[in-house]
Amino acid sequence: MQKNLKSFFAAQKQGLDEKSVDFLIKALEKSNLPGFDYIEYKQSLASLAEMVELDERTRYKSALASAMAFGLNKDKLLGSADHYKKILTSEREQFNAALQKQIDQRVSAKKQEVEKLRKQIEEYQSKIKELESKIAQTQSTINQQDDLIQAAMAKIESTKDGFESTLSSIMAEIDQDINNIQVYL
Repeated sequence: MQKNLKSFFAAQKQGLDEKSVDFLIKALEKSNLPGFDYIEYKQSLASLAEMVELDERTRYKSALASAMAFGLNKDKLLGSADHYKKILTSEREQFNAALQKQIDQRVSAKKQEVEKLRKQIEEYQSKIKELESKIAQTQSTINQQDDLIQAAMAKIESTKDGFESTLSSIMAEIDQDINNIQVYL
């Protein structure tokens, strides 16, 4: 059974960060459990939706009936869905750690550099008139660093927002599937 997880989770969603979608889908694919589980069940739901006009409850029941031939039951289905949620949660934790590392590398170090430069300005101001040119030069560097900090933070925030939006969308869809499984099955 060929899988295109991206089409199951993100195809109908507008505004998702494409890079985050690809990253999260690859994490799910890499962690796909052997045999028939939530991923294959999700594919069956999608196939049923394309082939026949069935109401949502009937699609969920029909997909489970087919899956039972492969040894899947409601408890195993919910357990495997929870497995994939844990994979996504782990990816969020790794993403947040990498994000913090980027902040530390791109922002914190520059903030420290700016603070050091500000102290230099205070020292230069206490010196004689010939050091005034160094003060002006250092102030220019600070202004450039502030601009770089703002640009770096804007890019990091944009990446974070795209990731969180994509993650929330996929998690909400899994939660809805779990809820539907629990209600319909």
